[in-house]
Amino acid sequence: MIEIDQVTKRFGTFTAVNAVDLHVQAGEFITLLGPSGCGKTTLLRMLSGFETPDEGSIRIGGEEVTHLAPYRRNVNQVFQSYALFPHMTVRENIAFGLRMQKVGKAETARRVDEVIALVALDGFEDRRPSQLSGGQRQRVALARAIVPRPSVLLLDEPLSALDAKLRAQMQLELKRLQKHLGMTFVFVTHDQEEALTMSDRIAVFSRGRIEQLGTATEIYHQPATAFVADFIGETNLLPADWVSRDGDTVNVRIEGGLELKIASARWPAEARHALVSVRPEKIHVSKAPIDGENVFAATVDEELFQGALNRLLLKPAAGEVTLTAVVANESALLEAVHAGDRVWCGLHIDDLVVVPLAE
Repeated sequence: MIEIDQVTKRFGTFTAVNAVDLHVQAGEFITLLGPSGCGKTTLLRMLSGFETPDEGSIRIGGEEVTHLAPYRRNVNQVFQSYALFPHMTVRENIAFGLRMQKVGKAETARRVDEVIALVALDGFEDRRPSQLSGGQRQRVALARAIVPRPSVLLLDEPLSALDAKLRAQMQLELKRLQKHLGMTFVFVTHDQEEALTMSDRIAVFSRGRIEQLGTATEIYHQPATAFVADFIGETNLLPADWVSRDGDTVNVRIEGGLELKIASARWPAEARHALVSVRPEKIHVSKAPIDGENVFAATVDEELFQGALNRLLLKPAAGEVTLTAVVANESALLEAVHAGDRVWCGLHIDDLVVVPLAE
């Protein structure tokens, strides 16, 4: 559905998007994820036609659109601010695009009624935007964008103005809507949890380039770079030195002296130094000794209560590093771990991910 080939966009001496390649399948929900200034919104604006690439090409549905005006592309966009007409009712806002396309009155009414039911706005048709909640205004903006039946829907952080609970609810509703329509969605956000929840694939952006493209599971469990490992969720990024090879495993020494075994296939060929990424929830913590290859003693330096979870800051007996672990909050159990406790930590060899040192 979308073919972006070697697209570059500069603003003066600043390169916002740098030779990006990205192909999106029809009916796919893809998210452009990254921090502010990474190039994701600029790429979205080039898809919509509000910016023109300096180099490269963009095709949508097989049609070359690189230099095509926005109104001549079969795409629509939902903006962060929703951009609703305040003097129009819900029905009039949704129908606006069809009126511009000169769709007949009967067909317009039928399609507007259809999307109003689809986004659960029945009974709100005659209200104006000022009479709606944030979630309702967001639904109106979505309905207005999908009623013309574009090939691609572009969404520029449309949930950022909502409170946390409503945002989580709308994430699920948006995914349900996309699957129901079978429409191609390109979603821009800086929120990692939002991207992991909704996306078929995620393109992680940094400094104008795609650092990694993959499913939510691939991005989270198999980060390709230190930036991706650190940006997606939370991780312990540990500098490691190669010590020796032992069959299918490599022995490495973490900065400070902690020694671990890692699958040989995961260690970069010929590399003497790399980074080991360990997700906090992958550290098994016990007050009793445990068996395994990567077991070490540690002291709980700090315990942070976070409702269903406890966050532990661990100081291994060997080394100067501090590790963050996340464990279920089991305060009712006698074996609960608290600050000052001596514990044993275990790491499964498959949970140690190696990423190259940043250049």
